[in-house]
Parts: sequence; structure tokens; C-alpha cells
Amino acid sequence: MFKKYIYILSTLAIFSCDDIVKPELNVNPNNPTSAPYENILTGSEVGNIVLQTGETARRAGILNGYYTGIDRQYEGVTNYQVTADAFDALWDDAFVNTLRNAKVARTQAEEEGVQGVAIGITQLLEAMALGTSASLYGDIPFDEAGELQFENPVYEDQTIVYDKLQTLLDEAINNLSAGTGVPPSGSEIYFNGNATKWIEVAYSLKARYYMHTKEYANALAAAQLGISSLESSLMAPHAGSAIDNSNLTWQLFFNESRGADLVVSDFMISLVNPDDTENPNPMMYRGNAKTDETGRYNYYFQNNDIGFQPNDESGSWAARDADAPIITYEENLLTIAEATLRTGTFDQGLTALNEYRAFMNGGGYMNLDPADVTYEAYVEADFQSGGIENPDGISQDDALLREILEERYITLFGQIEGFNDMRRTINESIVRVPVQPNTGNELPQRFIYPQSEIDRNSSTPDPIPGLFDPTPVNQ
Repeated sequence: MFKKYIYILSTLAIFSCDDIVKPELNVNPNNPTSAPYENILTGSEVGNIVLQTGETARRAGILNGYYTGIDRQYEGVTNYQVTADAFDALWDDAFVNTLRNAKVARTQAEEEGVQGVAIGITQLLEAMALGTSASLYGDIPFDEAGELQFENPVYEDQTIVYDKLQTLLDEAINNLSAGTGVPPSGSEIYFNGNATKWIEVAYSLKARYYMHTKEYANALAAAQLGISSLESSLMAPHAGSAIDNSNLTWQLFFNESRGADLVVSDFMISLVNPDDTENPNPMMYRGNAKTDETGRYNYYFQNNDIGFQPNDESGSWAARDADAPIITYEENLLTIAEATLRTGTFDQGLTALNEYRAFMNGGGYMNLDPADVTYEAYVEADFQSGGIENPDGISQDDALLREILEERYITLFGQIEGFNDMRRTINESIVRVPVQPNTGNELPQRFIYPQSEIDRNSSTPDPIPGLFDPTPVNQ
């Protein structure tokens, strides 16, 4: 089944926002194959899986300290030696395979007289493509993106894009609340058209984007209406019975020859490996009398003849049939914890963190046996000077915030949001996760615009921002 979706993706997503298209190729460019909207919707959802869990996430993970490239192009990314043409395919994953298909699906659905839920889902797919792109590149096309009549779609300021994303998500929520227009069974591959779950995802996306812009009160309000259970997490489904429907991390590390090019960083391993004989820096291990990371380490990682790599055993994070996280219950809980602390009191923040730890103590998002994990509740004394979470004597508020940010870093391993968090908190030196540059003395601040945009879209920003130039929301 998933192989069919890949085929749909490759045949429908043939235009980018900057492609030069000969008019005779399609009489109606908004309906390139005259396919039913539900088939195009499936293609967009597959495109979103590739965008959120494929090469874009790996590239962000290298820049964020999750991975270390040891050969070929990944070694170059690790050393911050990247060229614009290396981002062409990643841009297309967002603007062609996800956004363009979502817009065509929406237009086709409207032409078929479909409203409500199906329209809301396409709007959420648009928001994910545009929100991810804005977070990584900064200024991007928004109003004119994915519209073939615009050969040079105008770039809009990143801060304006975030405002428009919030409006788009509000419109999606309104459509999802209609209760009508549910896509045909099997065509919507995440929730099979369950509007309630999609509405929760929409609020969690609103919270995510408010976090990007540091609007923490708004983030908290949205997250409180967001994903409310593990079962409502937006996950990329993988059956694992064929190569094309297997987990994308598994495909890279364990099916293709590229697995030898990339390892998990010593920094990441040091945070969660409890074995002093294997841990690259045992002093960094975050376990203590109330926290044992053995279960999570084993869920995420294995040590093989190449080095530390994702664990592909059945039931593990990178198993062939493992569903991959896009936006989740655990992220939403940690957004509530951080935003609560930033806008409220220490006690409120501690209560929110302990709610997350109670979830983890039961196995959490890893579905582990509770006997294999320990995440006991923290108390105020743990964050006071000299406590188990404050050995260096900073303020208790800072100690709690530091713990929440570190928990986010580990929980969001392998996801694009880890890179967003790193840049959002880069100036908070006391509490930020101390990711260090792989080379030089600067951490990367963005993806660079692809060569395809530079060559074909005269609206592309000039001068072109570099890898170390902060995007507007992170300045």
C-alpha cells in the first residue's frame, strides 16, 4: 500500500513554486492528472513524511549535535561545508511534494464539492510544509508559494510568515470542526480522517510555532488544547513489509550503503549512556538518584562496528516498521512545561515537568516496560543550590528550565525541532543545552537557500544569507 503512495507522490508532485513549466504539458495545472482529490491528498501526506522524517531531519540533526558525519557528504555537513545545490531536493520535499500536492488536493476537493474536514487536513499539510521551511530558511514564499501562475514567488519576512501560519491553522481548525467532508477511508494515512485528532494536532502546531517566535503565553494556551494522548500523536506510518514503506531512518542506516557515513554524536550518547566503560564522557550522563536512562538509551541506540547508531531492533526507535514522530504528545507536554515555567511560577513549572516524568515513568513514548525506566518526581530541593539538578549553584528557576530544555533535546532526538530549540535558546547561555560547534566557534543558524531558487526565482533574497546568519526570530 505504501509503495502505491510513493508512486502517487512521484507522479503528482511534479511542479515547484519556481519551475518553468511549458503550458502545453497540462491544460489545467491545478489538476495535473485529473485524479480524485483523495489520491492527491495521499501524495501530500507521503511528501510530508519525507520532509519531516527524512533527509531534512538528518541534516538538521547534524547541525544540532545529534549526529556526526564521518564520510562523503555527511562529513562535509558536519564540517559546515555545504553548497546551495545540496538543498535543492530538500526544498522540493517541502514546496513540491508536500505543499504543492496539498494545494492541488484542496482545489480538487473544492471542485468536487467537498468541504470541511478534508479541506482542514490539506491546510494543516500546507502549514507543516511552510512552517518547517520558515523555521529552517527564514524568509520564504508564502502567499504565492506553490502557485504555478507565479514564476518568481515573492519572499515574505519570516515573522510575517509565522503570523500567517497562525491564521492558516485557525482556518484549518474551523474546517475540521465542521464534521463533514471526511476523506474516503484509507486515503488519509495518518488518522483516517479523524477530525478530533487533527484538531489537537492543529493546536500543537500553533504551540510549536509560538515557541519558535518566543510567544510563550500563546504557546501555552494552544498546547493546552493540543495533543492529549500518545494515540493522538501525528506519526509517519510504516508497515515495514517492503523497502518503500519502511522507516526512513532504517532505510538509510540499514538498507542503503550510506549507513557507514553517519553515527550518533558523542555528545548525544554521553547524555544518556549509563555505562561508564562505553560512555564517551561519563561526566555528562544525566542520570541521578531519580532518573535512569538505561531504557531510553537502549530504545534509541546500539553500538556496532561503525560506532553508535540508531537501534533497528524490533520495537526500537529505528526499527524497520517503527512509526516516526512528526508532532507528538511528548513534545506537547514539554511545551506546556517550558511555557508554564517561562510565564508562571517555579511550582507551576515543576508540576508540569513532573506530569511529563510520570508519563515517562510508565514507559512514555517508548512503550517500554515500566520496570526498565525510572523517572521519579522531582521536588523543589532538587533544583536548589547543591541539589541533584543544580550542582553548580544557579538559580532554581534556571536549573528547572535547564532540565526541561535538556529533556526536550533528548526527547526530540532525530527531529527537526531539536535544531529549532537550539537556535531559539542560543543566547540563554546558562540554561541552553551546551551543543558545541563541530568546527570553529559558531553554531549554524539556518539552512541555505537552494541553487534551484537562486537560479530561477528572481525574488530570492540578495545577498544570500549564510549558514551562520540568524533568521529574524532568532536574532
